[in-house]
Amino acid sequence: MKLRKIADDVWLGGAVDWERRLFDALIPLPEGTSYNAYLVQGTEKTVLIDAVDLAKIDILMEQLESAPKLDYIVSQHSEQDHSGSIPALLEKYPEAKVLASPQGRTYLIDLLNLPPEKVTAIKDGETLSLGGKTLRFLTTPWVHWPDTMCTFLEEDRILFTCDFFGSHLAASETYATDERRVYTAAKLYYAQIMMPYAKQAAKNIEKVAPLQPAIVAPSHGPLFDQPAFIVDAWKEWTSAPPKNQAVIAYVSMHESTRKMAERLTTALVARGVRTEVFDLTVTDLGRLAMALLDSATLILGSPAVLNGPHPIAAQAALLANALKPKVRFASAFGSYGWGVKALEGIPALLPDLGAEFIPPVFCKGLPKEPDFQALEKLAETITERHKNATLGV
Repeated sequence: MKLRKIADDVWLGGAVDWERRLFDALIPLPEGTSYNAYLVQGTEKTVLIDAVDLAKIDILMEQLESAPKLDYIVSQHSEQDHSGSIPALLEKYPEAKVLASPQGRTYLIDLLNLPPEKVTAIKDGETLSLGGKTLRFLTTPWVHWPDTMCTFLEEDRILFTCDFFGSHLAASETYATDERRVYTAAKLYYAQIMMPYAKQAAKNIEKVAPLQPAIVAPSHGPLFDQPAFIVDAWKEWTSAPPKNQAVIAYVSMHESTRKMAERLTTALVARGVRTEVFDLTVTDLGRLAMALLDSATLILGSPAVLNGPHPIAAQAALLANALKPKVRFASAFGSYGWGVKALEGIPALLPDLGAEFIPPVFCKGLPKEPDFQALEKLAETITERHKNATLGV
């Protein structure tokens, strides 16, 4: 990818990673990703805002052949997909200074072994004149690390946001044109990475909104020349109440738990509760996270195995507990062979969810009519809770 002009003396660089399918050895990347870097040239100074994953350094180096010097490298977030190539850049441009938030400075020294004298901490609201171009730095912590900051190019009203407003999406377009595709990718990105920090993200949205940027330029995914599209989406994801929706996530070894999941799904749908169902043995956990973002209730289904819930069900509980979605209610169901205590510990897997736990339904062996009736009652209870709660549409 060659440098792309997005304003006078402002270019988009970096790399599109079409092939990458896993991030942090955890997060699926069904549509790849990109590592955006931005070159800003004033009449006196030249700045690179964010870098690329080290695996793509050759692409960035080729793009920078047109830049005889770099005075500054702005690291808006020290995670290696944005900072990993900074040591190589400093070898090519030894005169360059690295600018980061105070936390970012510490992390860059720790993660990349950068010489402390090469990294300068900048304060919230501090400005840097490049000659005809002015950068203003804004700390925006916890989207998604405590070191994250944004950079506002005042003359062109471009807000560089790093992971904030980003999406894991490999695409050839500079700006978001396929809104449905970009919305889905951005929502998936938010659900998997940003959801635990919803309150902090909402504060950061309020902080940058008065800038009224003409362009929002994240460091993953396409840019937004209609910023309201992505800003409004984030406002909904961070602050809107959950919807009249339930997530059923289950594992079944010998059909018993599956039969319970089917009956509970039918009962909820019949009562007007939209229901998303996930067989955890084949589920993309990113899609599960995205469903949790909208749901008022999480119901976890598991057979008893090894004196506890099935490990895959426990993994899903761990994920939900870590993501802290806006669910108001939770419950469980499942089948056991010789001891119900193996399943009674499921609520303990969700200590940080902050949801009301509705009494579960557990059965011995295959579910029988009384068990199905108990699932009907569980569906009725969930429906009543939804009716009495303040939910979105």
